[in-house]
Amino acid sequence: MAERLTEEVLQELLESSSLDSFVDQAEFSSCTLAEYLQRLLEKKHLKRSRVVRMADLNETFGYQIFTGTRNPSRDKVLQIAFAMALTLRETNRALVSAGVSTLDPKCRRDAIVIFCVDHGCSLQKVNEELYRLGEETIC
Repeated sequence: MAERLTEEVLQELLESSSLDSFVDQAEFSSCTLAEYLQRLLEKKHLKRSRVVRMADLNETFGYQIFTGTRNPSRDKVLQIAFAMALTLRETNRALVSAGVSTLDPKCRRDAIVIFCVDHGCSLQKVNEELYRLGEETIC
């Protein structure tokens, strides 16, 4: 089943005759980070071991993130996002699933990260850009 766009859900909410009818009929997606990452692994035909390695994570900690036994920091989620070459929408959804803030283009560091996500940069490249521009690197 394809995920509906936020704009589509918002339009349905605004056009609904009552809040109760919308809430009763709407399908709210709330999956854990581990569930979301598993779906992305399958969708992108990636191996968890390779993603953990590419994300420059400790192997044990990386597997714990993927199994849901550890809650990663925002930067750890970003490391995984770059290792999996996620889109901006996928990255922000992973951040939300992890219970941390999404990327904010009004924040200088986040703007650099957003640019790098959008341009398909590697984790190494985003860290080079962050360092070059005087911002804290991701890892």
